[in-house]
Amino acid sequence: MKLKALLFLLIVNLPVIATSQTMPTVSTFSIVAIDPQNGDLGIAVASRYFSVGSVVPWAMAGVGAVATQANVNVGYGQEAIDLLRQGLTAPEVLKKIMADDKFEGKDGRQVAIVDAKGNVAAYTGPKAPNWAGDRQGQTWTAQGNILVGPQVPESMGKAFEANQGELAEKLFAALKAGDAAGGDARGKQSASMLVVRKRGGRNINNDRYVYINVDDNPHPFEELLRLLDLNLACYYGDAMYKALDASPIDARKAQAAGQKAIAYAPNEVGLHINVAFVDYLAGDKQASLDEFTKARTLNPTGFNKSFKEESDFAPFKPILADKDFLLKLFPAGLPQ
Repeated sequence: MKLKALLFLLIVNLPVIATSQTMPTVSTFSIVAIDPQNGDLGIAVASRYFSVGSVVPWAMAGVGAVATQANVNVGYGQEAIDLLRQGLTAPEVLKKIMADDKFEGKDGRQVAIVDAKGNVAAYTGPKAPNWAGDRQGQTWTAQGNILVGPQVPESMGKAFEANQGELAEKLFAALKAGDAAGGDARGKQSASMLVVRKRGGRNINNDRYVYINVDDNPHPFEELLRLLDLNLACYYGDAMYKALDASPIDARKAQAAGQKAIAYAPNEVGLHINVAFVDYLAGDKQASLDEFTKARTLNPTGFNKSFKEESDFAPFKPILADKDFLLKLFPAGLPQ
């Protein structure tokens, strides 16, 4: 009885996925694009399918980005990247990987490619699960299968072009618009975003500027946005600290990066405090007071301790010599 009960639980909790006789179909909607201004390349994808980010998105900085889905041949991803590295354009790569595909079910596949020069190519097989199709713009291609209709990729393209943010934000806007237009006809489960930029990732020798995955969540879009905001806050926070470590210190660059970081993490107390110090270094004392006030409002009991700890950081020490400024910040006297 216990074994039967376990099997029942496993079955009823499996995601609803379209199937063929040989393999599960990765049904999804995605957008692949390039930012022609800075060369960022990326993919955003969503599906009623577990961990769609482990299958669909592929990208290499300075080379291209690929989405492979529907009756998916996952090998398309790496093969396409390799061919792009050899200098083939997106349309040439698409033609070759389709010609080289000897696996069953090729006419049910869907693949989209954007290369580093901005060339766009996509294929939707005639047997891709309905509704299936793709739409292209000058710098993007949107596609999907088992959708409610063509309004999904069409809405994605419009949202992508209307958004004024950086590529990652444009990709999210497109994905959200696709969902609002009906999205995957079966529901929601996972989402992923991959954006590559040469040396743009965290730590050393990392080109993955954004790589976030929501593998199994009833609200994947909300969670993907939370992770994206966190990712961008981390990136701009890191840029702020690097500007402070420069010799000489680039206070204006640090200030600009810090203000962007706060836009993505408005409730992060420590970030407000650090940006307040940076504002002071940049000569903007009123902005500094405003940021310190926000930090105190967010954490009234811990503010004094945090200020004292951060003021020990060498670049921030000059503020301790400004008695007039400190009096405005601490009318009762500097905390001990």
